[in-house]
Amino acid sequence: MARILRGRGGYCFHLNGAFAALLTALGYDVTLHRAGVQDEVEDPEGPGGDHLALTVGLDGERWLVDTGLAGGMHEPLPLREGTYTQGPFTYAMAPSVVVPGGWRFAHDPRGAFTAMVFAPEPVELSSFAAEHERLSTSPESGFVRVLQAQLRDAKGVDMLRGCVLRRIDAEGTYERTIDSADDWYDVLADVFHLNLTDVAAPARAALWHRVHTAHQEWEAAGQRATTL
Repeated sequence: MARILRGRGGYCFHLNGAFAALLTALGYDVTLHRAGVQDEVEDPEGPGGDHLALTVGLDGERWLVDTGLAGGMHEPLPLREGTYTQGPFTYAMAPSVVVPGGWRFAHDPRGAFTAMVFAPEPVELSSFAAEHERLSTSPESGFVRVLQAQLRDAKGVDMLRGCVLRRIDAEGTYERTIDSADDWYDVLADVFHLNLTDVAAPARAALWHRVHTAHQEWEAAGQRATTL
């Protein structure tokens, strides 16, 4: 919660962890679930715990309430099988075919991932400690390898991956590459509300250098692949 209140973002463990605490304090019936982001076909082993999902009971029905789904839904979804349109995106909810009592959220084809599956049993936030450690520190983690920021609004989603800023909405997909540190930090502040002016200048310079170098290496790898 302190992280969010000081103007920082995070991934599902931060965002849904803080949101669950807020909802609980407001008197809502909140349940934390072990979840996992998956491909088109469900993993027979079920959710791997790389995602924390939230459900809330209200007026006799349960809802998926998730603020950490990488540009996913903008409003809660009922745990009822069907398709749901929010802005330019259409989602699907269905019972899991692998996890008894579990549910599967299918993202829009233009989304950043394919699907998310969660188990019905309630869990404690502490049960995600090992996976949080892996995702935030392992050199193999996508969160460590590539800087990402995503922000969903009612009309679409903004995504920053390295130096590439992308906007997806009803008009289509707009993409541009950011070439300077000043522009990059302006985008973080203006688009994603992440104002990093409290970070020391050397650290800001080092972060930009890391992001820009990774982008150049990615571009070079793509050109080599095209040539081959």
